[in-house]
Amino acid sequence: MGKKWYNYFVSVGDGSEGSAAGEQRGDHPEPANAAQAIAEIAASVKPTQFSQPVADPTSFEQIYQAAEIRTPPHGFTIFKIADMLKSEHIRTLAAEIKRSSVLLALDAAGVKLQEVIEDAVRRDRALDAFEVVQQRALEQFEARKADENSKLQAEADRVLNELRAKIQANNDALAQERERMQTWRLQKQQEERRIADAVAPFASENPITTGPATPSGTPAQTPGQ
Repeated sequence: MGKKWYNYFVSVGDGSEGSAAGEQRGDHPEPANAAQAIAEIAASVKPTQFSQPVADPTSFEQIYQAAEIRTPPHGFTIFKIADMLKSEHIRTLAAEIKRSSVLLALDAAGVKLQEVIEDAVRRDRALDAFEVVQQRALEQFEARKADENSKLQAEADRVLNELRAKIQANNDALAQERERMQTWRLQKQQEERRIADAVAPFASENPITTGPATPSGTPAQTPGQ
């Protein structure tokens, strides 16, 4: 058993024969025998089954309720034992005295130690089972989000490729337009020279421009310049 909460009931004693039931009467069983008895108690506890969803995973009480773990009428749960061990009346005493005090209290209330151990085992297993449930839920959530991210990335790549294609098409169109403009400008200059040559015999200063037009409309170049 991986959890050692039961050590308090099996780690102190004088080595005499006994059992978990013997501890109920304040006897001190052989630690190995007590450990075996507790192991058998744990083995007898049925696997945890949750009868209802847990609305608040941070509430251990809701987890216990979902696992149908109830406080018995006598009120002795493993938590009450924990509170007794922390009581100002015995918390500073030796471990053997603490153990005997708890066992005497159980005996006086007519509560078997086995009941408390079973309560502890059920609660521990409920927590472990709920951890598994949460881990599976986390893995499923992670898988869904990974799939969603994969689809989003594929969509982002598709959109990015489309945008890149549009940018490239715009750049190609701009290059073609610049080339068209340059070709037209050369043709325009040839046309202007033809006009300027025809005007030249009749004007001392040729008013025809033959260079690129400026934004202000002032001549950029005239014949002879």
